[in-house]
Amino acid sequence: MLAKRLISLCLAALFSVGTWAGSLPDTIAKVKPSIVGVGTMLATRRPPGRFVGTGFVVADGRHVVTNAHVVPESLDTEHHEFLAVLIGGSGPEAEVRRAAVVSVDKSHDLALIKMEGRALPSLRLGDSRRVREGELYAFSGFPIGMVLGMRPVTHRGIISAITPIAIPQISTKHLDSGMIERLRSPYNVFQLDATAYPGNSGSPVYDTENGVVMGVINRVFIKESKETVLEKPSGISYAIPSRYVWALLRKAGVSAE
Repeated sequence: MLAKRLISLCLAALFSVGTWAGSLPDTIAKVKPSIVGVGTMLATRRPPGRFVGTGFVVADGRHVVTNAHVVPESLDTEHHEFLAVLIGGSGPEAEVRRAAVVSVDKSHDLALIKMEGRALPSLRLGDSRRVREGELYAFSGFPIGMVLGMRPVTHRGIISAITPIAIPQISTKHLDSGMIERLRSPYNVFQLDATAYPGNSGSPVYDTENGVVMGVINRVFIKESKETVLEKPSGISYAIPSRYVWALLRKAGVSAE
């Protein structure tokens, strides 16, 4: 009986590992069509496109969530520069679309933009209040933008901490107006043990099993709050919980149900 029990447990473990191992590649394949580059286009510039961040498609397939700091504060409209979304990476299937800002939440560094053209597959938003430390998640985006080619890259890691966005500083020399504001209105963010780069800003953090989005990668904005005292950048990454994306969509009157 004991031998049979051990064999059953081993078979169950093998089946479990096999199922998990196959789930992430399948999830990535489903998520990638919803990942886009976000930047600007100017025909007289070389190169004409500057895609500095990542976004992901939600709701009706035409709305894109990204970080507020990825969206330019102003455009050279005199020379016809426009906010742009890059679809399909850097291959022959790549497509550039015009986009417009719908709503911005600077407090949580989130932005909602709407692109022209046909709808793309949208990602489902989850309830970030259910995220627990130690859970495994993945995020897909463009780590260093156009430098490495605009093809989505995926990283994975655990939620190593659910932590306040800003912590009191020992020395006042590290305080600035942004830090003071975030200390006045603190909120928790997800800390991951996976490395994100500037171009990953706006990447969705999703469940490896089903692709449901629980957060939005934000590297620069949060690092300015939490790691001001560090002289060298760390391998730690941060994400804005999806609850604030839901709030942004509601404010804009966009349904993602």
